[in-house]
Amino acid sequence: MQQGRWLKSQITLLAAFLLGLVMVLGTGPITPAQTVFNDVDKHWAGDCINALASRNIIERTPDGWFRPDSPTTWGEYAKLISRTFPERITIPELPSLPVALFTDPAEVEQWAEQLAEQKLALTLQAVAQANFLSGYSHAEVQPHQTITRTQAIVSLATGLGYPYFTTAHATLKATFNDAAFIPEYAKEAVAAALRQGIVVNYPNPRLFAPNQVVSRGEMAALFCRISADPSLRAQAPTEAIAVPQSPDSIPPPSTELRGVWLTNIDSQVLFSREALESAIDTLAALNFNTVYPTVWNWGYTLYPSKTAEREIGAKQGLYPDLEGTGRNEALEAAQADYDMLKELIELAHPQGMSVIPWFEFGFMAPADSELARRHPDWLTQKRDGSYIVPEGSHLRVWMNPFHPEVQRFMLYLINDLMANYDVDGFQVDDHLGLPTEFGYDPVTVSLYQQEHDGQSPPNNPRDPEWMRWRADKITEFMGQVFQVVKGRKPNAIMSISPNPHPFAYQHFLQNWVDWRQRGYAEEIIIQLYRSDLSRFIWEMNQPTARRARSHVPTGIGILTGLRNLPVPIGRIQEQIKSVRDRSYAGVSFFFYESLWNFNSESPEERAAGLQAVFPNSARRP
Repeated sequence: MQQGRWLKSQITLLAAFLLGLVMVLGTGPITPAQTVFNDVDKHWAGDCINALASRNIIERTPDGWFRPDSPTTWGEYAKLISRTFPERITIPELPSLPVALFTDPAEVEQWAEQLAEQKLALTLQAVAQANFLSGYSHAEVQPHQTITRTQAIVSLATGLGYPYFTTAHATLKATFNDAAFIPEYAKEAVAAALRQGIVVNYPNPRLFAPNQVVSRGEMAALFCRISADPSLRAQAPTEAIAVPQSPDSIPPPSTELRGVWLTNIDSQVLFSREALESAIDTLAALNFNTVYPTVWNWGYTLYPSKTAEREIGAKQGLYPDLEGTGRNEALEAAQADYDMLKELIELAHPQGMSVIPWFEFGFMAPADSELARRHPDWLTQKRDGSYIVPEGSHLRVWMNPFHPEVQRFMLYLINDLMANYDVDGFQVDDHLGLPTEFGYDPVTVSLYQQEHDGQSPPNNPRDPEWMRWRADKITEFMGQVFQVVKGRKPNAIMSISPNPHPFAYQHFLQNWVDWRQRGYAEEIIIQLYRSDLSRFIWEMNQPTARRARSHVPTGIGILTGLRNLPVPIGRIQEQIKSVRDRSYAGVSFFFYESLWNFNSESPEERAAGLQAVFPNSARRP
């Protein structure tokens, strides 16, 4: 009898506890009568709190108090996310409570607490998988750790995929009195959320208070504002909603990189003095200040080089072998002693424009080039022995960056250039690297073995140590390039134009972040050839790009079109404005011909569009 009463009391206790647990975990039904909390009637976010509770998004505390001014934890935030977006959040089922195994109520309570913690951790994990915690480390996101306003807004904007926009930074400055205190990493997301109308600042919407912990009432207001239901969005008080302010017009800077790449592919600009003169006059009238002419392309130099003549058999080659039929000797002979680079310098310098020659092909060469035929031992290969790779309709090979003769050849070419021309700098791009799959040629394998006690390179070309070893060797060579450039012209600018990091490292073993840290890069132009504005801006906000910007002049490479890929002038203008908004040093366009052609707009329309964004002259940074 006594044992029966004890068992009945345990069952009653367990039932009461489970009822409280269900309410804590938010899995039980909430009736409208339960949505009236004891302490929210006069709170500024009270209507939101009650509305969310009526939809089972906010859970009712067992004691009937909501405590709207208490801080919100990451765990509470995660539960709100899981209930608001159940179609995106899947939380694994936990085992049921094994009542029969317990004889002590304390053990039941302890087990239930552990179950609640496990569910909370699983909820956070599910929310992270739905991209709501992107960018935050595990150490920052703990179930019982409080969440700041910045963290909440960034999490929501990221998880909901709010698009970035052109004048985000200027809009923040115009809207919030404390915009300067918003962390750099968070500005895009905060601006995107502001534009969507979800930022709620009480009592002063002009103060964002980025480091302030979000109260439970504020969090409720945020979740009302992110709702797709207009009636729920309307529950947040209008006076607390931050309204984005349009920034004053952003004047074009007086110091700004305005460059363009000149190439001999799909363009006639380099083939005559008349074409060069017309181009420089046009660019100068539009307030450009820099040209980057290709001078090493398709296996030939585009300037007379004794090194090229000795190793390739031709001192220069202006015309690329686009059809794969060999060098057009008739066209080359017709050029006689024409020196494109010398004439370009003579035309550009009087107009105040800098000339920075560009080694476009780097270690790459056409598979059927004279260079490849004369020096097959200079080429590197993949693990399976193959060495030819397709690039569009063309076949390419890669010279071995670790071969002493290849390095000597490249350094001599650069020395010829820097010794004989009044250039303002020298530039390499993403081809001063090596596709990750390469490096299994005998020379490289032998060098690796010498430095690894006879051990051969890993079979996996993406083995971290093997990648690092090759990338470090390329960095060492970049140091030699820097020494040659500076040895000939101490005031020349060592410029690089890589792909974004880490793509450049992962795909071309090009650790340009290390180059910058070692001082080998005095100007960086990151190639951001993106059509989607949000993606374009996202790339600009990567930590490596922001850090580069704070150390050396860092510009953005903008695609103005290809023969089969038109780019409207409106997109180009938006990208220029977004670059300025984020305080980069300027832009360079790829490439000259597509500034005017390959588009539905006329050359005059495109020139007018460029004039609108470059109305003033500007010094190089």
